[in-house]
Amino acid sequence: MKPSCRRILISYKRSSIFGFQIPVCNRLAVINLSKSRVSRGTHTCSSVLLVFRDVIDSNRKGFSSSGLNWGRRPSVLLNGCRIRVYGRRFSRLVCKVASDYRNHSTSVESHVNDTSWERIYIQGGLNVKPVVVELVKSKEENDDKLLTYNSSDVNIEFVDRKESEIEKEAWKLLRGSIVNYCGSPIGTIAATDPADKLPLNYDQVFIRDFVPSALAFLLNGEGEIVKNFLLHTLQLQSWEKTVDCHSPGQGLMPASFKVRSVPLDGRPGEFEDVLDPDFGESAIGRVAPVDSGLWWIILLSAYGKITGDYALQERVDVQTGIQLILKLCLADGFDMFPTLLVTDGSCMIDRRMGIHGHPLEIQALFYSALRCSQEMVRVNDTTKDLVAAINNRLTALCFHIREYYWVDMKKINEIYRYKTEEYSTDAINKFNIYPEQIPSWLVDWFPESGGYFIGNLQPAHMDFRFFTLGNLWAIVSSLGSPIQNDGILNLIEEKWDDLVANMPLKICYPSLDNEEWRIITGSDPKNTPWSYHNGGSWPTLLWQFTLACMKMKRPELARKAIALAEKRLSLDKWPEYYDTRYGRFIGKQSRLYQTWTIAGFLTSKKLLENPEMASKLFWEEDYQLLENCVCGLGGKHGRKKCSRSAPRSHHVV
Repeated sequence: MKPSCRRILISYKRSSIFGFQIPVCNRLAVINLSKSRVSRGTHTCSSVLLVFRDVIDSNRKGFSSSGLNWGRRPSVLLNGCRIRVYGRRFSRLVCKVASDYRNHSTSVESHVNDTSWERIYIQGGLNVKPVVVELVKSKEENDDKLLTYNSSDVNIEFVDRKESEIEKEAWKLLRGSIVNYCGSPIGTIAATDPADKLPLNYDQVFIRDFVPSALAFLLNGEGEIVKNFLLHTLQLQSWEKTVDCHSPGQGLMPASFKVRSVPLDGRPGEFEDVLDPDFGESAIGRVAPVDSGLWWIILLSAYGKITGDYALQERVDVQTGIQLILKLCLADGFDMFPTLLVTDGSCMIDRRMGIHGHPLEIQALFYSALRCSQEMVRVNDTTKDLVAAINNRLTALCFHIREYYWVDMKKINEIYRYKTEEYSTDAINKFNIYPEQIPSWLVDWFPESGGYFIGNLQPAHMDFRFFTLGNLWAIVSSLGSPIQNDGILNLIEEKWDDLVANMPLKICYPSLDNEEWRIITGSDPKNTPWSYHNGGSWPTLLWQFTLACMKMKRPELARKAIALAEKRLSLDKWPEYYDTRYGRFIGKQSRLYQTWTIAGFLTSKKLLENPEMASKLFWEEDYQLLENCVCGLGGKHGRKKCSRSAPRSHHVV
C-alpha cells in the first residue's frame, strides 16, 4: 500500500490564513483539520509546505530528539514560525519557506523580519489532533484570500496565551534603555535606575554591554538598532596613526560612547547630536579596551547570520574596519606566544584583578573574532596576507590553549610531578611551572570528572581560578575540543553550588581574600571577596551559558539556571551583580535596572525558543584547521607539523 499523505500548502501574506482574517492578538488558534481538502490559492512572497506521512520517508533524515539542537521534541523555526511535532505516532514533517522575493526559493531559511507567524505546533501526528497556531502581531493586516477550504472540515478555537509578566517587564525596560542619535536608535545605555543620582559612565552605550541587547533585538526580528550601532561605532574607530601616547592606536574601538546635544555655532537655541567616545581615557585605571573590537566583529557576524543582510559586511568601510582591528591584534611584538598580550582591566573585568598577561577571556574572544573574520574578510590581492595570518594564528592559538591552559585530574597530577629548570626545546615543563603553585583549594575542589581552562598562563605562573566567561566562550567558539567542552559543563554541573548556587553565574571562582586580595587587587574596596569581579555572580552571563549548553545539547542545564534567575531578577530590580559566596545578596555597589542583566535574560529565553537561530551563533569543530596545525613543539629541527587527530578520538588534546 502506498503511504497516505496529506499536504497543506499555506501561502500567506500579512495575517490572513485559510482564506479568512486571523485577529491580531496574543492568542492560540487551535485548528482541527479532519479529512479537509485544501487547494492552493494565489502564490505570494512566502509559502509553508507541510507534509505528513504514515511512514518515515527513507530518503530523508527525520527530525529526532538526538539531532543537533532540536531538544526533546522535533521542531523547526522558519520565517519566524516554529513547527513542533507532538504525539506518539508522529512520522514526518517537511517545512519549506520562500527564501527571498526574487526567486521564490523553497530553501529552508529564516527571515527575521517576517513576524506574521510565531509558532505552529502539529499535535498528534496523522491522527488529526489539533493544529495549534500561535500568532504575534503582524506589521500589516490584509484580507486577501490565499486559500480555499471546506469550512465544515476546519474548526477554529482561540485559546489565550499570555507572555510572562517578567518577560513583558524586561522588554519594556530594554526598550526604555534605547538611545537615539539623529532620530534613529543606536544602542542601549548600561543602566536606567531613575534613583541613581551619580550614574558615572552607566549612562553610556558600551560595546560589550550592548551585545546581549543586540541579540535580543535580532532574535525578536528587530535589526535596525543593531545595524545603526555597528555603523556608528565604526565611525568612532581610530583610523589615524599617532605618536601621542594618550591617543588610541589605529583600529582601536572605544569602550563606550555617549550621545550629547551641543549648541550650533551662530544658531541660538539650536542643537545637534554628537557621539562622544571613551577609549579608556576616562575609565578606571585609564586602560584601553581590548575586547571592544573583538565583540564588534562577533556582533557583525551574528547580524549577518540572523538577518541574512550580508551586504553590510561587504561595505568598503566595514571591511576596512575589520582589517584595522585584526592588524592591531595581529601586529608583531616581543611576545612569543600566539595568545594576545594585554594589561589588567582590558575586558569585562575592568579593574585590577591579576589578569594581566594572557587572560583566557581575551583569548577566547580573540579566537571567535578570528573565526568570524575568516568568514567575512574578502579575499583579494590586498588581503591575502591578512587572511594567511588569520589562518596561521587560528591554528597556533587553538593548539596553545588546548595544550597548555587545560587542566583536569590527569593534568594536575602531571603538574604535581613537574621537573623544573628544564633548559631545552624538548622540555615537558615549558613554562617552568613550580608544582607548589597548585593551590590547596584546588586539590580539595577538583572533581574526578570534568575540567576547565585556567585563567592565565605566563612564565612560572598558572592562574588556576575558574573564569566563567572565557570557559563558556571557549565552548561557543570551539576553542576547546569536543571532549574539553563537555568537560567544562560537567564541571559546572558537578560544582553547581559553587558556580551557580542562588544566582547564575560566578564571574570567577574562588575569590581572592586576605593578603592575596590586598596584593593582587591593590586593596580594591569594590572587589572585596565574593563581590563584583572578585567572585561576584553576574546574571548577564546567563545568555552565554545558555548558548554553550545548547551547543553541547544540554539545554536542561540552561533551563535550570534561567529558572533560578527568573525567581529573583524582577523582585530585585534587575541588579548588575550579586554578592556573597552563594549569590544571596544584591551587590553592595550594584546598579539596578542594569540593561545587560535584562537583555541577558531575554536573550537566554529567545535562544531556548529558537534552537536553529542559536546554532547560527556558535561554531563547530574545524578539523581542517586542526589538521593544518603547525606548532612549535621544538626538537632539533625547530617547528614541525603535528597531527591534531585527538578531537576526533576520546583523548583530550
